[in-house]
Amino acid sequence: MNSGMLIVGLLKALFGIVIGAFGIWAASRALHRLIGSGELDASQREGHLALAVLKGGSLIALGLLLQRAVISTFDAMDLMYRDAEITTVAVRRIATFAALHVTLSVVVGSGVLALGTFLFTKLTRDVDEMAEIRKGNIAPAIVLAAVMVVLAIMTAPGLDMALEGLIPMPELARDQIAGPA
Repeated sequence: MNSGMLIVGLLKALFGIVIGAFGIWAASRALHRLIGSGELDASQREGHLALAVLKGGSLIALGLLLQRAVISTFDAMDLMYRDAEITTVAVRRIATFAALHVTLSVVVGSGVLALGTFLFTKLTRDVDEMAEIRKGNIAPAIVLAAVMVVLAIMTAPGLDMALEGLIPMPELARDQIAGPA
């Protein structure tokens, strides 16, 4: 049994849970403010199904994008501290990269989904999706939720590259390859 790998794996799982809970919550709040979908918590308590569908789709989309922050943080950890002792300085550096990755993912993810939703609603001039959703029409909620998921899938590689740009790559000798663990 490799106790070091077990501990690192459990720490990574804990980090994923924290980002999954708090990161998605913050990004969801920002996104729904940007698209003007109204007070979601009150609507959810009242059983407003159309807004719940929209919120569910946006949570899936944000999860797809914030997953990139978790993966990039793990890649940074693996590259910077492969076979090295984890010290207090190392933990601070990892926390800094994690904060940068999550912040960039929340900002970019919320912005991309809001902009994409705005553009989509402008292209469908005959339907005011948000007005229909507020009235309880589930059909436009399903469509907008699907649009958000597709936007997340299509923009995730770009976000991935931006996040990788934050990772300090180790100096390698010529013809040497090092990948994440």
